[in-house]
Amino acid sequence: MSANPIQTGQFSSAERDAVYKCIFNRRDVRGQFLPDPIPDEVLARILTASHYAPSVGFMQPWDFIVVREQNTRRRVWEAFQTANREAAEMFDDERRSTYRALKLEGILEAPVGICITCDRKRGGPVVIGRTHQGEMDLYSAVCAVQNLWLAARAENIGVGWVSILRHRDLRAALDIPSNIQPIAYLCVGYVSHFFVRPELEAAGWLPRMPLREVLWFDRWHNQSGSEALLGHIG
Repeated sequence: MSANPIQTGQFSSAERDAVYKCIFNRRDVRGQFLPDPIPDEVLARILTASHYAPSVGFMQPWDFIVVREQNTRRRVWEAFQTANREAAEMFDDERRSTYRALKLEGILEAPVGICITCDRKRGGPVVIGRTHQGEMDLYSAVCAVQNLWLAARAENIGVGWVSILRHRDLRAALDIPSNIQPIAYLCVGYVSHFFVRPELEAAGWLPRMPLREVLWFDRWHNQSGSEALLGHIG
C-alpha cells in the first residue's frame, strides 16, 4: 500500500467491519511503548492519512512536527512534569491521590513524538465555512489528530495524546512561532499490548456513558417517537 492511496467506490462488508474494529479498539496509550523504531514507510502512511483529514474551506491548517531527538523529547517531558504537578493540586484530596497514581504520558518511552499545530491564518482572512464560526480551523486540526490516531491503530501502533502541557512551554521546546497554535503532542510507537478498555475507565476514574443517555431527536432532551432507533442502542 502506498503512502498516498486514492480509492473510490463502496466498502465491502469486511472493509466496513475493519473500520469499526479500528474505532472501537483505539486506545490512548501511556505506558506500553516499545523502543522499536517505526519504519519510514509506515510513518509516511500515518502522516498522509492525517493530512487527508477534512478541513473547513479546504484550508488544511495543520503542520506536523516529527520529534525523534531524545533531548527534544526530554524538554517536552520536563514541561509535562511542571504542568502535571500543577494539575494534581486542582483535584480534591481523594481524586488527587488517584490522579498521581495514573500514568498519563509516554514522552520518553515512545520512539516518536508528533506535534500537530494549526496555522489560523492559512487560507487568508476569509475562509469558506469559518465566516460565522471562527474556531472551525481548530476543529479541522483536531480531525487530523483523529485521522492519525485511527491510521496508527490500523498499523498496530499506539498513540497517546499529552494535553497536560502549557502551550508556551511546548512552543519553547519545539521552536513553534507565537502565531501558530499547538493542537496536540502525540506519543507514537509500537506497544507491548493494547488495553481491552480505556485506562481511565478501567481505573474507575469515569465510566463510559451509554449512548442513549446523550442522544436526542429534533430538539434538546427529546427522545419521544424514537423508540425504534433506541431499541438498537445499548
